[in-house]
Amino acid sequence: MTVQEAIDYINDFTWSTSRLGLERTQELLQRLGDPQKQLKFIHVAGTNGKGSTCAMIERILREAGFRTGFYPSPYIEDFRERIQINGEYITEEALAEITERVAREADDMEDHPSQFELITAIGMLYFAEAGCDYVVLEVGMGGALDSTNVIDPPEAAVITNIGLDHTEFLGDTIEKIALTKCGIVKTGSAVVSYANVPSVMEVIRSVAAEKGCRLYESPAILTALEPADREMTGETAGNAIIPLVHDLYGQRFLWRGKEYRLSLLGEHQLRNAATVLAIVEALRDRGVRIPEEAVAAGLARVEWPARFEVLSHAPLFVLDGGHNPQCAEALIENLDAYGLPKVTFLIGMLADKDYHRTLELLKPYGVNYICITPESPRALPAADLAETISTMRDTGPDTGSETGMIIESYGGEIAKAIAAALDTGWPVVAFGSLYSAGTIRGGFKRAFKKWQRKGVTTARRALSDEERAAKSHRICEKLKEYVLEANKAPSDAVSDSGSITPVRTIFTYAASWDEASVDEFNEWAYAEGLKTVFPFCHKGGIMDAMAPKEGVSPENWFRYGAYGIREPDPALSVLVDPEEIDLVIVPCVGLDDHGGRLGHGAGYYDRYLPKLRSDARMVLVGFEAQRLDDICMEKTDVLIRDCITEES
Repeated sequence: MTVQEAIDYINDFTWSTSRLGLERTQELLQRLGDPQKQLKFIHVAGTNGKGSTCAMIERILREAGFRTGFYPSPYIEDFRERIQINGEYITEEALAEITERVAREADDMEDHPSQFELITAIGMLYFAEAGCDYVVLEVGMGGALDSTNVIDPPEAAVITNIGLDHTEFLGDTIEKIALTKCGIVKTGSAVVSYANVPSVMEVIRSVAAEKGCRLYESPAILTALEPADREMTGETAGNAIIPLVHDLYGQRFLWRGKEYRLSLLGEHQLRNAATVLAIVEALRDRGVRIPEEAVAAGLARVEWPARFEVLSHAPLFVLDGGHNPQCAEALIENLDAYGLPKVTFLIGMLADKDYHRTLELLKPYGVNYICITPESPRALPAADLAETISTMRDTGPDTGSETGMIIESYGGEIAKAIAAALDTGWPVVAFGSLYSAGTIRGGFKRAFKKWQRKGVTTARRALSDEERAAKSHRICEKLKEYVLEANKAPSDAVSDSGSITPVRTIFTYAASWDEASVDEFNEWAYAEGLKTVFPFCHKGGIMDAMAPKEGVSPENWFRYGAYGIREPDPALSVLVDPEEIDLVIVPCVGLDDHGGRLGHGAGYYDRYLPKLRSDARMVLVGFEAQRLDDICMEKTDVLIRDCITEES
């Protein structure tokens, strides 16, 4: 079985085709040797905040030195996110091999397990065979009858924020839903609760008492006091959490006199962190060694995608996967907290969710709406969503939104939708189903780089020929100074990368279109006796460095290749080994202050530059008009710290 065959097999058995209950999961795990009985769990149920809470406590346990299993639901981009050990997704090989073993048993069962039940069994086997110390287990839906509830009493049964969701299965009031969620509470467990509304807390307290379990409630959060007043209360020595600073880069708070940093954004995440601190206390009381340093490091380093996640600061683009009114309320709280009264919503919803109420809540904040269709059979078509929003705009009280509101439908064309949202000029909040959140997150970097490329290309082309020539001259003068300064260094000087060698061979380029021209520098280098070599691009993103054959003059060496680019004539060239190159002058479409480079998108330089010697120099060249605040970098992009423009 291949990994794709494994995923296809699992997806053939959707939960909606099966009745709720634990019998199938119990039988399947029994056939597999009951691997869950070898494990210790932190079991987490709730309507909202389950994933964030799980992510925080998993990271804290990992920082404390434990081998952690993590079972979140659903996944954002990669199916393998569902099963993780120490932050690493299950390998493709393990997923295929274990699924094949599980399938043999499941296919022999009279009542075939559902998709979620299969994944649960696969996860239990993987965690047990890997020897995990603790598994952070997120409930899929409900609690009592969720397939994860086949485990023995966990170390901690955690109840997060309770709201109305899946009412057809779980109950039509939050109290009924809370009782269903409390089905994970078992005698012998600690119970930890988010600071829910009083009626829900009554249910949780009652169940904990009935089971004879100690209940740990989240510490209070002081939000109404000014900083000076907080100091006067003396609460820093108590159990209350005191918020200090929060912005779009993170937040800091005090708890029991110690300052913590939380990487996750939003006031609701501070409330989730309060629940996590209560989990830590419960685990410590059960003998689990969790140093304070691990708590601080875990909160500061935790990552949880698509939950008010900033994908770009300039322009601001926030991704927030939320599908119900409670999520909309948390989003609104964040919009207010971070000073975002008007935004462009990039939005996709599921048809079986209360999207009307969600849209009504968000209405005062929406200047524009870019509608998409999530990748789900339950998706609300983008056109229907746009029509609903248009109808809402024309009814009800005026919310003060800008006139000329844009409401557009892009279906499944996510890249175009992202570009359209950015083009509105307002901060963008991508909100809605996690099915669309995964697609947006997965495609954002490519779409955003394309959008950035379009903007800086327009700015570069706006320069007149006279401006371009003058700016190119200043760049060439700076390049000459750069080489002369480099060659002043004694040959026996030592840098972090080893001996500093003089610049003798320069990999440069011949400007095309409206690029910054370095022809003047190239002529100077040639006259100075420096070897200048140039790129020759092959199909498939492969680039070589070429020098002219002996006796070939530079003016007779170039030809015009594809797209009108000046390049060496390969018939008149010799190949140069990357090890010979001392300096590479790298052109760009865009640049930033952090070493980021935006190219044309083919990846030629990103493939070639890693072939250089470790002490070879690289310098990025472009106009100030091409400078961006922050280029969206991918793992394969090479950072180039040295940069020369006409001004710097």
